[in-house]
Amino acid sequence: MDAEALRALQAPIKAKYKDDPDAAVITLRAAGELDDQNIACKVETGRAVAVAGLHPATGGSGLELCSGDMLLEALVACAGVTLKAVATALEIPLKRGSVRAEGDLDFRGTLGVDREAPVGFREIRLSFEVDTDAPQEKLDALLKLTERYCVVFQTISKPPQNKVTLVRA
Repeated sequence: MDAEALRALQAPIKAKYKDDPDAAVITLRAAGELDDQNIACKVETGRAVAVAGLHPATGGSGLELCSGDMLLEALVACAGVTLKAVATALEIPLKRGSVRAEGDLDFRGTLGVDREAPVGFREIRLSFEVDTDAPQEKLDALLKLTERYCVVFQTISKPPQNKVTLVRA
C-alpha cells in the first residue's frame, strides 16, 4: 500500500470521526476463563485460545504463555503496525525492518517477597531497526510519530484511569 492508497482508505473514516466524535470511541474487549486444573487463564484471542500461566520465575512450568511476554508482544505488534503506517504516510521506503521490546521485572514484588519491590515492569525498552535510504530528518519524524500514535505505547506511558471489579457468579 502506498501513501495515496492509505489516505484514500482513511479519509472517509477521519471525516466521519470529525463529524461525529462519539463514533470514534470504540470499546475493545478481551475475555478469558480460569483453568479449572492449573494456575492458568484461557484467553480468547479471536483466532485461537491462548493459555496464560505463571512465569517460571514464579513457579510456572513455562508451558503456558506469560502475560508479561504478551504485553511486550502487544507493544511490538502495535509499534510495528504504527511504524509501517507512518512510514507509508510519510513515503519513507522501508526495505525491511524489525521491532523489539524488552522489559525488566523484579519478581520479588510479584511474589510478595519484598513489599518495596515493584509489581510490574520497572523499565520497558522499545527499539526499531530499519533498512532505508531515507534521510535522518525523515527517520526522526518516523520515530516521533510512531511513538505518538502507537496505542499500546501511549497506554503504558500514560496509563488510563483503571477500574477493577469482582462479582459473585
